[in-house]
Amino acid sequence: MHELGIASSILEAVQKESLRHVGVRISKVGVKIGELAGVDVDALQFGFECIVKETEWEGLVLEVESIPRVQRCPKCGHEFRMVDYDPQCPQCGEFGTKCISGEELDIAYMEVDE
Repeated sequence: MHELGIASSILEAVQKESLRHVGVRISKVGVKIGELAGVDVDALQFGFECIVKETEWEGLVLEVESIPRVQRCPKCGHEFRMVDYDPQCPQCGEFGTKCISGEELDIAYMEVDE
């Protein structure tokens, strides 16, 4: 279950950021996770809740934004959401499209209470 490792890394990043801003309390951390990142969002949420429980970080909210897989056609420049693993451009029929979104696994923001 690598989601627990990811949850732990998110918490470490929050802890490091809190050390940079003495006197503020981080209340929420937002992450962007692409559908190709191979992360089970429910398992990540559960793991995060487990590692913050009964710690000074209990109450810290993890908010997840799911990012869809988007392809770009090199021939016509059309961007489209890939469906059923079909990379073909719906505009011009080109098969050699490139993935431009959906592999993200990033911390997007942290909300603080001052």
